[in-house]
Amino acid sequence: MTATSADWRPRLAPAIVLRHDRVRDTDLLLLPERVVVLRGAAGAVVGLCDGTRSVRDIVGELAGRFPGTPVATDVPPFLEDMREEGWLR
Repeated sequence: MTATSADWRPRLAPAIVLRHDRVRDTDLLLLPERVVVLRGAAGAVVGLCDGTRSVRDIVGELAGRFPGTPVATDVPPFLEDMREEGWLR
C-alpha cells in the first residue's frame, strides 16, 4: 500500500447504490444499467467506503472484524479495481 493509496478516502460514485438483497442474502451494487453481485466480504468492504475513512482506516476496521485474513494485501487492490471500473471515487 503506497502512502497515496493508504490516504485515499473512497466513496461510491454518483448514481451507484449499495443494497442488501434479503431474498438472496447478498450485497449488490446498483448501477444505472446493471447490477453487480458482491461476493464474500466485498459488501462489508464497500459498506465502509463512505468518503470519511481512508484505505488505511478501512483495512484496520476489517482486520478487527476478520482476524487472521489477508485484509492488508487483498483490500487495497480490490478498492483500486473498483476505482478503475468507475464505481468508487
